[in-house]
Amino acid sequence: MLSFLVPEHRSCPERLACLRSHTRSEDIIKLTVVGGGGFRVPQIFQALSAADAAIRVTELCLQDVSPDRLAVTSAVLGQLAPSLARPPQVTTTTDLTAALTGADVVFSTIRVGGTRGRVSDEHVALRHGVLGQETVGAGGLAYALRTVPHAQRLARRVAEVAPQAWVINFTNPAGIITEAMREVLGNRVVSICDTPIGLMRRVASAVGHAPSEVSFDYVGLNHLGWLRTLEVDGVDLLPGLLADDARLDGIEEARVLGFDWVRALGMLPNEYLFYYDHHREALARLQQSEATRGQYLDAQQGAFYAAASADPARALEAWEAARHERESSYMEEARPAEERFERRAEDVAGGGYQQVALELMTGLTTGQAGTMILGVGNDARGPAEPLLVPQLPASAVVEVPCSVDRDGVHPHAVAPVTGGMAGLMTSVKAAEQLLLQALAEGSRELAWRAFAAHPLVDSVTVARELVDAYCAATPEVAAALR
Repeated sequence: MLSFLVPEHRSCPERLACLRSHTRSEDIIKLTVVGGGGFRVPQIFQALSAADAAIRVTELCLQDVSPDRLAVTSAVLGQLAPSLARPPQVTTTTDLTAALTGADVVFSTIRVGGTRGRVSDEHVALRHGVLGQETVGAGGLAYALRTVPHAQRLARRVAEVAPQAWVINFTNPAGIITEAMREVLGNRVVSICDTPIGLMRRVASAVGHAPSEVSFDYVGLNHLGWLRTLEVDGVDLLPGLLADDARLDGIEEARVLGFDWVRALGMLPNEYLFYYDHHREALARLQQSEATRGQYLDAQQGAFYAAASADPARALEAWEAARHERESSYMEEARPAEERFERRAEDVAGGGYQQVALELMTGLTTGQAGTMILGVGNDARGPAEPLLVPQLPASAVVEVPCSVDRDGVHPHAVAPVTGGMAGLMTSVKAAEQLLLQALAEGSRELAWRAFAAHPLVDSVTVARELVDAYCAATPEVAAALR
């Protein structure tokens, strides 16, 4: 493997020419992570550095508004690097323009307001008797209110500085954020989530097949989707799985939502359907918890960054301990009591966001990726093709299976969406699009309508109170809504 430092004093064209002279045609020259001081960045670094990674990132540029968080992340990566097969060179900056210049791929991982913003999103909702969760219901709409303006500014800067780059959006709530960024970047921005593809892979394993051996039908919005078929040689194996308690026990989503319920549906929902299908139970558990997930993460990550700053030599040790604790407690309110604080090994298999992102980059660069589940425009198949979900607007971002190659992302047609599934998708998307309209017009009234339209907000009075409370609690929201 060639190893050399990026000559920082060179202009962007000179630097890229230098790098490309040393790399293969399938390499990505520069990957920029916006929000590069974030807790998950070391996992991205590990995925990029694996010996069997199909592409090589020669420069990983981390951009963040916090130099302190960048310093901690750099310390973790520096301690990880000796154990990895081919780690990329890491550069850090607080300058967004410098970070984007020359980028081939951009990861958007921003968290406007940090974990304390999430705490506010959750607590305001719970105080008003509605679900307080980061991406679902009132909490998700509040997160979007403070994040969309920043995401759109990022999209405009990418369009100005790196129009050739692909943008892969990690930022939640991913569907709304990607939809807002698509107004600027069109099909050059795609959202990823590890829960849909993780579900498909677990189901494939449960029926004795590798993911590459199956074809499947999945459709939904971000954190609101359903695996409806899983076929091998034209035979749907999902009904047999749903009828088998022993095999179904290996599927986290089935345990969370209940065996009888997934059988009644005849399909396997994304785990986030717990908040819709078991709304009362979810709300009760959250209200009875000593702390919200946001409070837990705010305390845990605050402690990690403080400890790593105080003792940089042990930054990796601190990160690994915090990561294990974080993953073990993910969505604990949705799981049975005996699994509340330690997830099963099969539930966390599959690589997470970072592996999905690497596979997407591989497909875009080499054409080697298989079928993935990605967040794309409802009209992404092109003007001559029907909408993926005809009940939704053309601009809506939906999650469907896609093939990926050097020419881009190619969504597959999916089976018709009907009944309660269509109703839920339509009502949630209506709330999301009203929220985007509210931000575009700076309208508190439209924001009220957006909250009232969401199926997990059961009162127009409460919807108005929520908007007022979020404006009072979050300066970015107050500034966006007049």
